[in-house]
Formats: sequence, structure tokens, C-alpha cells
Amino acid sequence: MSKLFVNVQNKKGKINKEIYGHFSEHLGRCIYEGLYVGEDSKIPNTNGMRNDVVQALKEIKIPVLRWPGGCFADEYHWKDGIGQKENRKKMINTHWGGVVEDNSFGTHEFMELCRQLECEPYINGNVGSGTVQEMSEWVEYLTFEGISPMADLRKKNGNEDAWKVKYFGVGNENWGCGGNMTPEYYANEYRRYQTYCRNYADNKLYKIACGANADDYDWTDVLMKNASNFMDGLSLHYYTITKNWVEKGAAAKFDEKEWYTTLKKTLKMEELIYRHGAIMDRYDPEKKVGLIIDEWGTWFDVEVGTNPGFLYQQNTMRDALVAGINLNIFNKNCDRVKMANIAQLVNVLQSVILTEGEKMVLTPTYHVFNMYKSHQEATLVESYIETQDIGVEEENQVPNLHESVSVDAEGRINVTLNNLSVSESYDIQGIFADREIKSVKGTILSNEMGAYNDFDAPEVVKPAEFIDFKITNKGVDFKIPKCSVIHLVIE
Repeated sequence: MSKLFVNVQNKKGKINKEIYGHFSEHLGRCIYEGLYVGEDSKIPNTNGMRNDVVQALKEIKIPVLRWPGGCFADEYHWKDGIGQKENRKKMINTHWGGVVEDNSFGTHEFMELCRQLECEPYINGNVGSGTVQEMSEWVEYLTFEGISPMADLRKKNGNEDAWKVKYFGVGNENWGCGGNMTPEYYANEYRRYQTYCRNYADNKLYKIACGANADDYDWTDVLMKNASNFMDGLSLHYYTITKNWVEKGAAAKFDEKEWYTTLKKTLKMEELIYRHGAIMDRYDPEKKVGLIIDEWGTWFDVEVGTNPGFLYQQNTMRDALVAGINLNIFNKNCDRVKMANIAQLVNVLQSVILTEGEKMVLTPTYHVFNMYKSHQEATLVESYIETQDIGVEEENQVPNLHESVSVDAEGRINVTLNNLSVSESYDIQGIFADREIKSVKGTILSNEMGAYNDFDAPEVVKPAEFIDFKITNKGVDFKIPKCSVIHLVIE
């Protein structure tokens, strides 16, 4: 029997709701067909936004949404996406599939989407191919209430009042698709661009600098040394790639070796946070600069017969475990990690939702986000679980169990626990220090490792009530089935 130790008296910090954030790029069918179908669509919509998708996202309490990219952000010129839609410029999306981007979804549409979702907008500005003036004017257009050319233009386009925009990214992946810059060059550009991203009235921007690609620790060191006094957050991108960037492997057809390899590479996120965090601590010991993991998730080969540039992939129980592990890691590092955005929201990479015409499917990853939403704005508390290494190859061994625990504002304890084994169930003895357990409610997501939902069978993987537990004088004992994610609410 494995012991789970929880000490609710040892509070570790607040879990920002933004850790449960999402990412939407002009890529494939994420924006068009996934989120936005237009006011004239036969698919039920409100101001062009799909009603079914909006309602599903509100259910998981989506806290923040990043847009318009991604690589697309550094070739996006925001003035192309405002005004009468018939007059908006058309362009080729050179990064993603070579398709025509008609700019019918632009600034006003994104802010309307965030209004319907009741979430914070996180806008990514263009450093790679844009100008300081362009970025400065976008901030002015969005947030300035007074008399100015940009405020007047916004009013002309139908919005008398300015919006509230908290999160603003100054460039994206500027070490790669955002300009192939050196860290020294980007640090100077960041300092220059952010200077002209003004705070108008009571709208205070949380400015996010482009951070490292995975384990590029030099990038973090240079940015923190040269620009940390000018930023509120520093981004980090890390994708779980099972094989390599050329041959990533299939999303829905894989063996046990690939299962454990995927989870092993997912667990690397903890090392990345620790090592980048240690560099940040040298320049920012008070942790004023947040680590913003605004692109994370699995990246597999596209589904057969789909556009390679659209990055459409299925979503299995393997993805559910990847999501559970990452979210537990973010929770446990909430002193430094202030936001995270899974890539991407709909129809792209590790999506929470898939659509096809009028049909919509909730993925296993969606259900994990729904199970974990109780952690939002809760207090992380001390927890530890005894584990054993499992796997089919020595180099890809992973711990069999993975957890995080928080206490919400009403005093309820939320335990999220993952069983990484594809074959073994485990008995757990939950020991809660200085806490008498009165009631337990549980939810479980479990199935075979390759199980997924599709448009013909949308509920193959879905949460169920979990009742296999017993309250004891020490806490709660239970059995966690193979290949599963559990959420316990303990009072």
C-alpha cells in the first residue's frame, strides 16, 4: 500500500486560476470552425461564436485565453482585422497550411469571445515583423478611453468604451519563428517595445517577455540579467514530443513503450521549471516575475488525410495523463508559475474540444481540466506520495503515482492523483495530519491507454463517480485503477 501524506496546515502558496489557461492561434480549424463560425452560420452561435463550444469552455471555468499566436502573432498586423469585414485585407497564412486568412476574426471578435467566456484576454503582440508604433497603437486602441486617433478609430468601429486588457505578450518565440534573434538582441528589443506599451487610466498591463525554448537556460539568464526590471512575466515553451520533431508518432495508435516514453518526457517539465526558476531567483529572489508557460502539451503526427499544416490530432487517455501530470506540476510550483496555456483550445494539438460541422466532442484532456478546476485560486498545501518506478525500459521509468493537493476558500481539500501505470491498480492510504475526515466525494477518469472520443462515439472516455474509498481515523483509504485520473473532495 502506498501512503499519501497531506498536511493542510503547511500552506505553500496560491494556485493562480490562470495556470488553467488556454491558447488559440490562427492555425488550422482552431479559430475558424472551432470557435468562430460567423453570424450567418447554421451552427447555433452568438455574434459568430459557437454556442456549444462557449458553454463547454465556461463549464471548465476557462480563466484566460491567449491569441492570436504562436508563430502567427509575429506576422499578424492587427489593423488588418478591424473595420467592415468585407474591407479587411486577405493574406496567406505562411506558417500554417498556406491557406487564405481573411481576417474576419480580429480584435473586436476576440474581445467578444472573451466577454462570452468571461475570461481574461491575453494578447500577443508582433515584434518579429511589426513595429514599435504598431504595438503601441494596438494597446492604445484596446485600452485608451480619451481622445486620440486610435480611440477614435475604435469608436468608429463600434466600441465606444475601451476594453480591459491585463496580459500582453511582447513577441513570441523570437528565438525562432518570431525573428531568429539572439537573446541579447531580443532583450534590447523587448526593453524598447515594452516602453511604448502604456498603462492607460486604471488598465495596468502585465507585460510578458518571450522566454526560452525548453532547456535553453542561456536565454533565460540573458533576459533576466538585461530586462527583468521591465517585465512582469517570462514565458517558457515545452512540448511533449514522444519521438522527434520529424517523426512524432501517432496520437491514437501506440504501444506501452511509447506510453511511458511520453510520460517520461512530460515529467521533464518539473526539471525545466526548477532550473529556469533557479536562474530567475538569482535576479529576482522575491519572485516578482512570473514564469508563464504559455505553450505546453503533446505534439504528435497529424491524423491521416488531414492538412499537415493544421496540426489536427486525436486525444486519448495518454493525453489525459499528460494533462494531469503537467497541472499537478504547475500547482506544486505556483510560487513561480503564474500562468500556463495548453496548446491548443480546439482542433489543434492537445485540444480540449474537437469539432466537425455541427458536431462537438469533449476530449479526455477536457475532462481533466474539468476535474482540476477546483484548484483554481485555492491554496497549495504540503503533500507527498510514496511511489515506485515503472515502465518497459530502464531509461523510460516513471513514478507510478503523481499528485497535488489544495484547500479551497470553503476549507475543502482537493486531491488530484494520477496512476501512470497501464496495467496495475494501487491501494492508497491517505494520511491527513491534524484533520478529521467527515466526507469524501470522488470523480474518476479511466479507460484503456488508447481510448478516445470521436464524432461517432463521443462518450467512450468520460468521468464517473468514484466510490472505492473508506474513511479511516487517519484519513481516507482507496484504490486507484490503472491508467486513471482521480479527483477527491474531502471535508
